[in-house]
Amino acid sequence: MHAVQQLHQYRKSLSTTTYKSRGQRVIRCELCRLAKQFCICELAPKVDSQAGFLLLMYDTEVLKPSNTGKLIADLIPDSFAFLWSRTEVNPEIIALLEDPIWQPMIVFPKAYVGEEREIFDNEITLTSGKRPLFIMLDGSWREAKKMFRRSPYLQHLPVVSFTPKVPENEEEISSRYQIRLAANNTELATAEVAAQILSLAGEQTNADLLDLWFDVFSYEYQRAVCQGNKGNPDAVADYIAFTKQHGITLAKDQ
Repeated sequence: MHAVQQLHQYRKSLSTTTYKSRGQRVIRCELCRLAKQFCICELAPKVDSQAGFLLLMYDTEVLKPSNTGKLIADLIPDSFAFLWSRTEVNPEIIALLEDPIWQPMIVFPKAYVGEEREIFDNEITLTSGKRPLFIMLDGSWREAKKMFRRSPYLQHLPVVSFTPKVPENEEEISSRYQIRLAANNTELATAEVAAQILSLAGEQTNADLLDLWFDVFSYEYQRAVCQGNKGNPDAVADYIAFTKQHGITLAKDQ
């Protein structure tokens, strides 16, 4: 059980009522949070990565079956997940940020960052011997902006920003996330952002794998709760073909 799955169990233990979401009557796998008949746990990949991800999750975000932050933790071994609080600071977060092996940086659009802040714009410069720790503010866009502004322990950290890569034969970037409605179609899901960041960090295979894993999750999620599935019907086949091509081990093969 990885960090986001553990956090989900912890947050659920704090609830006095059942969290009600779209498809609440669906009987779900406790790990991938998909309908049991469409569980993808056996397809979870096992890879290595120099990157780490710290997910700060906005209260009930971790309870939402549609959350895509967990897909990052499915892929990246060094993934950490914490509930965000405006008034309390988890000492484990501070310890992680101060761990000398990591170079922490917040993933956030540069348009919302003050001039005094260090920004890595479409490139990442690492201190020798350190590994990047990408801090993802996981929630709605409104919630993410709140976390960015109201977390004093993050204010001294640099920000990494990027211009999303536009797929071939398309004029602009658009999210493939059909499960929730965003304010506009250019707002990427958390996992889509992480894939772009992995590409920026020089881990293109992992970036492509996370994109494909995201497509698998999106398609299988919609099979249980949506009358019309807007996902890629070839998502699983494309994902399996990619893992075979790159010699990536899946959970079912371990």
